[in-house]
Amino acid sequence: MSTTSVLYDAPGKRAKRRNVIYTVVALVVFALAAWWALAIMADKDQLTAEKWSPFVKDSRIWTTYLLPGIGETLKAAALSIVIALPLGALLGIGRLSDHAWVRVPVGVVVEFFRAIPVLLLMIFSYRLYVEFANVSSDVRPLYAVVTGLVLYNASVIAEVVRAGILTLPRGQTDAAKAIGMRKGQTMSYVLLPQAVTAMLPALVSQLVVIVKDTALGGAVLGFADLLSQKETIPANYGANTIATLVVIGLIYIALNFALTSFAGWLEKRLRRATKSTGAVLGANDAHQANAQGHATNESGI
Repeated sequence: MSTTSVLYDAPGKRAKRRNVIYTVVALVVFALAAWWALAIMADKDQLTAEKWSPFVKDSRIWTTYLLPGIGETLKAAALSIVIALPLGALLGIGRLSDHAWVRVPVGVVVEFFRAIPVLLLMIFSYRLYVEFANVSSDVRPLYAVVTGLVLYNASVIAEVVRAGILTLPRGQTDAAKAIGMRKGQTMSYVLLPQAVTAMLPALVSQLVVIVKDTALGGAVLGFADLLSQKETIPANYGANTIATLVVIGLIYIALNFALTSFAGWLEKRLRRATKSTGAVLGANDAHQANAQGHATNESGI
């Protein structure tokens, strides 16, 4: 007799046998598809050694094409991240404002840019720079890529920040109010520090999206990023398109793996720091926060 778990009924003998058959059939279909694809590439001479050897024998393919492409990809991603993160945090906090004249316009901006595909934002930004800005054609694709990525990802990050703050227990805010902290102080000293750890996995996922979406600029706007080398390398190394795409794909995997690994390490450190220091705001910290707030008000800033 089959056992029952919380989420589903455990399969019986017949169900297990069907699952094994389905798995075997899927593996056979996948193997046949892989064999068919490899056979086609072999017919097109895409698997010969001379198509792949330049990546290990000729350093110029790296110094002339791949490394500059990686540099442009990282430059666009870094600029987008540096701008989108604080902008997204401000928008997320703005959506939580008690004032409708702040909350409503910010909500409209966030929902508007979240609804538009990032590629369309890049193309529109490019045309704006062509028509209304005195931006050199050499850096115009970079500007357009960064602008599109910032507008879209800042809106997504805003929702991540808002959701992260709303997941905190209501008692945190009530306790801060009880000791006389204003909303800005509560957000800065109580809510945001605790919400960062909860938001980190979603933020890292969005940062990985930023790195990958830089490729849209290389595919459409002529941005000289890593993906754009899929045309220049085959043009100079004997039409090795498949090998080039495989190498570029592996580089993207390595970049995103490094980013997620660093984020995982950072998240563990933050969680350990939270456990070691405690999540409760001490009385001295509260008095200090209030003192800073009073000093700010008295100085007129």
